[in-house]
This record gives sequence, C-alpha cells and structure tokens, in this order.
Amino acid sequence: MEMTKLTAKRSTCLRRQVGAVLVKDTRVIATGYNGAPSGVTHCEVTGCLRQKLNVPSGERHELCRGLHGEQNAIIQAALHGVSTEGATIYCTTKPCSICTKMIINAKISRIVYEEHYDDALADELLKDTDIRVLKFKKEN
Repeated sequence: MEMTKLTAKRSTCLRRQVGAVLVKDTRVIATGYNGAPSGVTHCEVTGCLRQKLNVPSGERHELCRGLHGEQNAIIQAALHGVSTEGATIYCTTKPCSICTKMIINAKISRIVYEEHYDDALADELLKDTDIRVLKFKKEN
C-alpha cells in the first residue's frame, strides 16, 4: 500500500491524488496515478474545469481532462503487453464506477483499497462479479 501512496505523489490532479499498483504473481506489473494523458497540458497549468463549475466529487467524470490512477495502471499494462488477468489492484482510494468497469473487463481478481469512495454503481457492479474487494487495514 505504501507504493500506491508513493505513486499518488506523481499526480497532477488539483482535487485528489490517487495511486494504483497492479500486482500479479507477487510482482508489480504496472503503476498509475491520476492526471492528464501523456503530452497533454496538466490541470496544474489549465486549472480544473470541474472545480470551476463546482461539480461535486463523484459526478460528471467526463468533464475531467485527466485519467484515474486505476485507468492509467491498466493502460500501462496494455501498452507493455502485460496481462492483468488474475492480478490484484492496490489503490489509495476505492475505485469509481468507471474504473470498476475497466477492472472487471481487465479480469483483475482482487481490489485492495485504503480510503473509501462512495459510489453505489461501482458497488452494484461488483456484486455481479467474483472480484474480491478488501479494505486495507494498517498493521500496528
């Protein structure tokens, strides 16, 4: 989980820094953080349209110029030809419904997250799958 937090520090999002790490057979296969696509001006420069429009968290994702950390991790695995089937995705924040749909289609078998993110659709989608969802518990 510490790796997800480190990855999140690379985020250029003005609202929330999210990191994701894909692990398969005890090896890290890809990482991702939220921010604008490669080569596109980051929100740090352009400003946040969702913030300007006072869009509440969890709504109108299509207005954001960035990708989520989970999306970027899955894309990185695909870009480098690494299968995500059976992998675990560790996330700083519980995936939203958009990321959940990608996780389902990427055949990721387990989600481990630290911070709760309320998304009823994501929860509903996951009920129809065999994906294990675990809230990370810090050991003392």
